[in-house]
Amino acid sequence: MTTAPVVPQRDGSCKSEAASLTAEDRLLPRGPAALLSGRIQSGIPLAPLTTFRVGGKAEWYCEPRSHLELQQCLAWARAEGIPTTLLGAGSNLLISDAGLKGLVIGTRRLRGIQLLEGGRMWAAAGEPLVNLARAAAKQGWSGLEWAIGIPGTLGGAVVMNAGAHGRAMSDVLVEVQILDEEQEPCRLEPVDLQFGYRRSRLQDSPWTVTGATLQLLPGRDPAQVQRQTQRHLNQRLSSQPYHLPSCGSVFRNPETYPAGWLIEQVGLKGYRIGGAQISERHANFILNCGQASANDIYRLICLAQEKVYQRWSIFLEPEVRILGSFDDPLIS
Repeated sequence: MTTAPVVPQRDGSCKSEAASLTAEDRLLPRGPAALLSGRIQSGIPLAPLTTFRVGGKAEWYCEPRSHLELQQCLAWARAEGIPTTLLGAGSNLLISDAGLKGLVIGTRRLRGIQLLEGGRMWAAAGEPLVNLARAAAKQGWSGLEWAIGIPGTLGGAVVMNAGAHGRAMSDVLVEVQILDEEQEPCRLEPVDLQFGYRRSRLQDSPWTVTGATLQLLPGRDPAQVQRQTQRHLNQRLSSQPYHLPSCGSVFRNPETYPAGWLIEQVGLKGYRIGGAQISERHANFILNCGQASANDIYRLICLAQEKVYQRWSIFLEPEVRILGSFDDPLIS
């Protein structure tokens, strides 16, 4: 699919100069035809699709294999008046035991990496970050060594401004391709995205990331970049628990002290509710120790928030995206 140049709008949105879809492309997979085709399915369990390995079923689910199919699935949901949720690698995500209403779109099949001139790398939204980090290192391009241990996809990493070791996506992002609220493709630059610590404008917008271009530093010794990449991976493996299902870091680090240290200081390291446990290795991780429910994990999140706030008057803001219905509200 080709995209047209973008005309910046005064309200910060974007608009293509020319339509990128033919009339045939705009046919929507509506009603029984879509369901019979297998493109959109009902009642799909979501727990196996998340790194927590918890959560109920999707009311509707699809895994588009192209940007065109993605546009059609989004358009179908809009025409039917149902909400949509994007699901990449399923990390940094807690889905309720009741599951999710509307259409869940899995992006893991939307893959592809292109190495461009001057150290630029383009990748599709569903491409795992680990693949990008390894491809860059093999090429001798520096700039993604930090990303090797992040269990997510490029799309989710751009939306969350994922980062590690003092680096983040906003440091290397040149351009992001999205589908806007009308399912039209357009492009945005970093200045349009209002990046912050684990934040971007994309988190509060109806836009869908389809791909992004990164600027790396070419011309390095591939062996040296690969060694540095491996060192970052080894550091994460030695300091964080990867032996049991988790979502990665549960809370954003406050400006004062790391979230894990605060949770440890209130005596919750190793604390368990049902099948979920605050990690004994790193207290900003919650582990599924076997047969945990989403509600077990949610209760631990609430407990950590409550105890830290009672002792330190510090609000722990979840980094994990919490989707679906839960009984008790988080501190906000």
